[in-house]
Amino acid sequence: MFSVKQIEGAIPAVELVDGDASSRAVLAPARGGILTELTLGGRELLYLDRATFEDRSANVRGGNPVLFPSPGKLAGDAWSSSGAQGQMRQHGFARTLPWSLNDHGTAAPGGAYARLALRSSEATRAQYPWDFRAELTYTLRGRSLRIDIRVTNETGAGAPPMPFGFGFHPYFAVSQADKPRTSIETRATRAFDNTTKQEVPFSGFDLTRPEVDLHLLDHGATESALSIGGPRAARIAVRGSPEFTHWVVWTLQGKDFVCLEPWTCPGDALNTGERLIHLPSRETQALWIEISA
Repeated sequence: MFSVKQIEGAIPAVELVDGDASSRAVLAPARGGILTELTLGGRELLYLDRATFEDRSANVRGGNPVLFPSPGKLAGDAWSSSGAQGQMRQHGFARTLPWSLNDHGTAAPGGAYARLALRSSEATRAQYPWDFRAELTYTLRGRSLRIDIRVTNETGAGAPPMPFGFGFHPYFAVSQADKPRTSIETRATRAFDNTTKQEVPFSGFDLTRPEVDLHLLDHGATESALSIGGPRAARIAVRGSPEFTHWVVWTLQGKDFVCLEPWTCPGDALNTGERLIHLPSRETQALWIEISA
C-alpha cells in the first residue's frame, strides 16, 4: 500500500511509503528539496550527517543534494556564458534554497509521489540572470525511487538561451569496514583526480584512501552501480536519462559514505561550455534519474 505523509518539525518533511515493498523516502523541501532518507526493500541506503542538516547555514553533508544550475566548482567561484557573468558557489544554489511542495499523493499505475518546485527570485538572479522554474517529482514504487526533473526557461523572448547543468550528489551509506569490499561499475580508463587536479589513467577505485574525488572521463554510460560487500552485501543501481554523462565518485577516510554522482556536465561547464544544456525561452527540458536496489 502506498501512502504520503507530511511531517511537522523544525524542518518539515514529506514521507513517501510503499508498505508492501518495505520502502520509504523522506524529503525536506525547505532544505534544498533534498532527499534525506531512502529505504528500499527494508535497507536504508543513505548516509546523513544530521548536524549539518539541522544547521541551516551549513551545506548538508549527506542525503542526496540537488546540484543546479552548475554541478561542481566554478573557477574562482565565477562564471561567464551567453554574454552574461556572475558569481556562484560550488554546486549552485538549488541545494541551499527552499523548494515548495506543490503536489503529493498516490497515482496510477501506482506509486507514492511528491512534486517540489523552485522558481527564480532576486536571490537567484543576483547569481544567475535567467528566470526559470525547476520541478522535481519524487516517485517511490517497489524497490525504486525515480526523480523526474523539469526545467523551464521563463525568461522573455529575445534573451539568449539559458545555459545550465544538473546533478545529484547521493551519499550512499558504506561503512569503513565495507569500503575495501565495495566496487563501482564503470568502463572508464581515464579520470580527473580532483585531489591532485590532474588527469590520470584509471584502473579501479581504492576507497580506503584519505580522499577519493575522481571524475570519470570516459565512463561511457548513463548508469552505474555500487556493490557493497561484506555480511550486508547489496547492489545499488543508479541510472539516468541520456543527459547524465558525467559521473563522480567521492569519499573521505573515516566517513561512512561513498558518493556516486550523476551529472549532466563536468565542473566549471558554465565557463568552458562543455556539455551544457542551452534552453531557449519558454521551453522545458525533461530529465530523470532512478535509484534502485
